[in-house]
Amino acid sequence: MTALTGRYEMYGMDSKSGSTEMKLLRVDMGTERIQSEDVAEHYALLGGRGLIAALLLAELEPACDPQGPDNRLVICNGLLAGTLAASSGRISVGGKSPLTGTIKEANAGGTAGLALARLGFRGIVVSGESERLKVLVIGPEGARLEDAPELALRGTYDTCDMLRARYGDDISILCIGPAGERRYLNSSVQVTDREGRPARAAARGGLGGVMGARGLKAVVLQGGKEKPVFADAPRFRAASKAYMQALRKHPMTGNILTRFGTASLVGAVNEMGAMPTRNYSSGSFEGAAALSGEHMAELQTGRKGSMTHACQTGCPISCSNVYNGPDGKYLTSGMEYETIALNGSNLSIDDIDVVALIDRLCDDAGLDTMETGATLGVAAEAGLLSYGDSARVLELIRQMAAGTPLGMELGQGTERFGKSMGVTRIPVVKRQALAGYDPRALKGTGVTCATSPMGADHTAGNAIGMPGVDPLSPHGQVEVSRGCQQVMALFDSLGMCIFAGMPADNPEVFGLLGEMLAGVYGGDWPPERLLGLGTETLLRERRFNLLAGIGEEEDDVPPFMRTEELKPHDAVFDVPREELKKVFDFAASGQGNQPG
Repeated sequence: MTALTGRYEMYGMDSKSGSTEMKLLRVDMGTERIQSEDVAEHYALLGGRGLIAALLLAELEPACDPQGPDNRLVICNGLLAGTLAASSGRISVGGKSPLTGTIKEANAGGTAGLALARLGFRGIVVSGESERLKVLVIGPEGARLEDAPELALRGTYDTCDMLRARYGDDISILCIGPAGERRYLNSSVQVTDREGRPARAAARGGLGGVMGARGLKAVVLQGGKEKPVFADAPRFRAASKAYMQALRKHPMTGNILTRFGTASLVGAVNEMGAMPTRNYSSGSFEGAAALSGEHMAELQTGRKGSMTHACQTGCPISCSNVYNGPDGKYLTSGMEYETIALNGSNLSIDDIDVVALIDRLCDDAGLDTMETGATLGVAAEAGLLSYGDSARVLELIRQMAAGTPLGMELGQGTERFGKSMGVTRIPVVKRQALAGYDPRALKGTGVTCATSPMGADHTAGNAIGMPGVDPLSPHGQVEVSRGCQQVMALFDSLGMCIFAGMPADNPEVFGLLGEMLAGVYGGDWPPERLLGLGTETLLRERRFNLLAGIGEEEDDVPPFMRTEELKPHDAVFDVPREELKKVFDFAASGQGNQPG
């Protein structure tokens, strides 16, 4: 009996109940063999990030070349995918990261999580390499690989237009752009939204390059009709309805995010002195108001865009946006705070239309907007461009898309490019660029970025606005980060948006997550079991990294942030290294270390 099945029995349930009948699709790009199989019993109650961690640890040699034939591309939906649970349609993409050398999971909104569930699949595992560019098509009648030479080096928008022309409009698409085909370390997997635009991104860690190395340009999901099987449908419906109500009553998910999206953070983070400005040389930007959600909303009202847009079915928050340009025509969608911070204040650009164009260019090329903005910030420090030079920024991004010699160098990510230019102030952890929060002024998030198995990843546990903790103090930040990382690993495994977790700081609302899972799968899901899903995921990821040769010596912020004071608070990152080592000591924290 495995540790997992033992816990199933402890909580009074059969691991084969409910929607655990989901299948895995295995695709070998080299032999073109495609096989559908039942999810193994010991994986049956894992989804999203949690399933990716378990599969990669069990099946992948951690020391493998991340761009070689032995790596895997794993695509998974979450445990609540296909149900009416709020915001539960996210899709996770994983593999060994070419950028960080660590295990990696990146997730996106859009249509793919639900579409995959409706086809009866929990996930897809892609192995091997194809010499010819392929598209994987999955429908009710089965799955097949098709040659797609006409899509070579096409942008994601053209790619999706061509795929819809071939397979119809009622499809969901995951695809890569030229960056992924060229195996850039900075490369994303783009996912179509409800309007068919490739505007959602599993962006971090270079997973587009892993997909490109497989010879896989796109995955097309079409025509699924499967419905979830419930162990206790009334129990699920009651909990799902109550959770939806909690989201609508919460001041952020029921108001601020719905009206202004994540760009609502611009003013708050700038006021905290944590907004990356001119390659993290300051924590506040004088042009922040021109980048704010409030300013975006004003512009979009006149241009008939929208600040209230659901990137996935069943999301009451609708924090995405449809951004129309000065001509009133669609430019981009899903422009987030982190894109604005890294390509706006970080480059000293205060023109929100320019940032929107950067977002569109990155989505089309299949580039991570955060890694791109950080790389260009380092390039500015090296003298390759001037801060505030929008025309030069756009030119360099277009060079990245076109694959010029300079563009290809920039596409290898912030650390590699910075080191090649002799820059010492390089804002990365485990070779991945920091997002839009300076660790010196927001130290709980800094602890997360320093210690996350993923490298600098704010979504692994963003501690912004935590009550009772001074973000400038080194004290209490380890405990804050530990809790945030557990909860975010849980939500990534459920397939739920992290913003849907905002009301779950209320114990009664948190308990509704367990009620929903019990409604689908049966058994009991008390809070300790829910947190255990997050804990197990983190420990598996840490174990993978150790086997890959990446240990706790890499768990720290960039060196300059420990010595260089950040204006306006004159803050340095001063959480001791010895304290950082305690983040994943769940036994010492009284929770017990679960099997990894």
